[in-house]
Amino acid sequence: MTNETKQMLEVYCVNTKSKILVPWGISLLDLIKFTGLAEPDKIIGACVNNKLQNLYYQLYSTKTIEYVDIEHVFGKKIYASSLMMLTYKAVKDIFPKSEMHILHSTSYGYYAEIKNVDEEMGKVVPKIKEQMQELIAKDLPFERRTIASEDAIELFEKVGLKDKADLIRNNRTLYTKIDVLDNTINSFVVDMVPSTKYLTVWDIKPFENGLIILLPDFYKNNKETSEPFNQKKMLDIFQEYKRWVKVLDAPYVFDLNKKIAKGEVNQLIQTAEALHEKKYAQIADAIYKKKDNVKFIFLAGPSSSGKTTSCRRLATQLSVLGIKALQISLDDYFLDREHTPRDKNGNYDFECLEALDLDFLALQMKELMEGKEIALPRFNFVTGEREESGTKIQLKEENVVIIEGIHALNPRLSKDIARKNKYFIFVSALTQVALDQHNLISTGDNRLIRRIVRDNSYRGASAEKTLMMWQSVRRGEEKHIFPYQENADSIFNSSLLYEIGVLKHYCEPLLMEVPQNSPAYAKARHLIDYLRNFSVISPDFIPPTSIMREFLGGSSFTY
Repeated sequence: MTNETKQMLEVYCVNTKSKILVPWGISLLDLIKFTGLAEPDKIIGACVNNKLQNLYYQLYSTKTIEYVDIEHVFGKKIYASSLMMLTYKAVKDIFPKSEMHILHSTSYGYYAEIKNVDEEMGKVVPKIKEQMQELIAKDLPFERRTIASEDAIELFEKVGLKDKADLIRNNRTLYTKIDVLDNTINSFVVDMVPSTKYLTVWDIKPFENGLIILLPDFYKNNKETSEPFNQKKMLDIFQEYKRWVKVLDAPYVFDLNKKIAKGEVNQLIQTAEALHEKKYAQIADAIYKKKDNVKFIFLAGPSSSGKTTSCRRLATQLSVLGIKALQISLDDYFLDREHTPRDKNGNYDFECLEALDLDFLALQMKELMEGKEIALPRFNFVTGEREESGTKIQLKEENVVIIEGIHALNPRLSKDIARKNKYFIFVSALTQVALDQHNLISTGDNRLIRRIVRDNSYRGASAEKTLMMWQSVRRGEEKHIFPYQENADSIFNSSLLYEIGVLKHYCEPLLMEVPQNSPAYAKARHLIDYLRNFSVISPDFIPPTSIMREFLGGSSFTY
């Protein structure tokens, strides 16, 4: 073997399904030109042996490489983190004493507020935007450095990022990764694009008391930003969440962990559960005011949002007001398997509205409105056929019917029922605690952690199996659920401040079982990295009526 051969190594590129001989120590960025990828300029990151890395990562041994673009699930996260870092850098350049807080996500980007700035946002945002454009024109590199944790703590405290310093102290790791753009430091969970020139599609606009950071429209062509649309009801819920966090006095993970260390978990759980109960009562009161007209309550939400428990607890609150709720699950109205629509790949599409027997459902709702007794169906998921359940219901004066399912807010589902006879509720787990002022915990990741635990407990499914199907579930939600959330009369945030600490105990070992050669490994590691920031919370103090019991077991409700 020659010296020249010793300086070469073989890598496998998943994208092109080819083995490539490349120089030892080559970066992923330089490797691209050897791959023959059709659109190399669109590459913004890569998974190396199913673990996400930035393009500056160097190769010193045989690896399997999968390059990702903005259409990849991790590509979206890379792009979003990079754009937030760019925005932060521009804000600090113009207003050195300011504090920028990323407060929550929207359907088209992220909402942020800037503290310690006297000017109105209408005047501030154009300045920030101009500075961002200048930074992009300079093609500045995003650097990720690994430094001693004690040095990182000192750095973050020096620049006023105390929440990040506190989190590092809490994690007690020897080394910490920091992100550097020019002379500005920060830290984000997800890696960055190589340089500012990669951020070609974005915008920022004044909004409420802050600004909206607009991302590319991931569900269209990625060549223009998503068009903001009215999300007033959803934004009102985020404002409510801010009030809840203030009541619970734990805006960041470090604050939550501090409460756990001080033995305040029981009080924290009781307060969080009380806030939930109060919200259910408020929704029940709103329905009671319309009791002369409302006959159907349609309750929808994405996977693992806690729809079933919400139905049960709402029914309990309605009973206090003298209203007896009858419950119907849309899952029992699936078409027989042989009539189920198929997607473009030929697989059964259980997420689409047409997978339901809409005519039969419409007939039964009509009969209920006419005061007739109906026999409820039950769908047998083993045989793929609808059966008789043996249960009959009749809509009397003191009754309402709660219809629960992912499509419940879709107008087509209840088009034959007058609007005055309907009340719409949207349920979702809108995460209440953030890692720090720039790193949110994705509401999708929150629900995914719930689902991994539930699928394993109730269906014996591995974390790998749940992870492999999750993107299909998410695509269905984006298409069939979220477009109708603003139709809701009430929105319920089902997340609980303490829940990830509880779920960590169950979920982390399941994620550790995902093999490195699995396509689900990268997502598993991503979730493990999040969970490591949380202290474990015992489920002992969680009441049997809690939404958490839907995922952990031990509920006083029958599912």
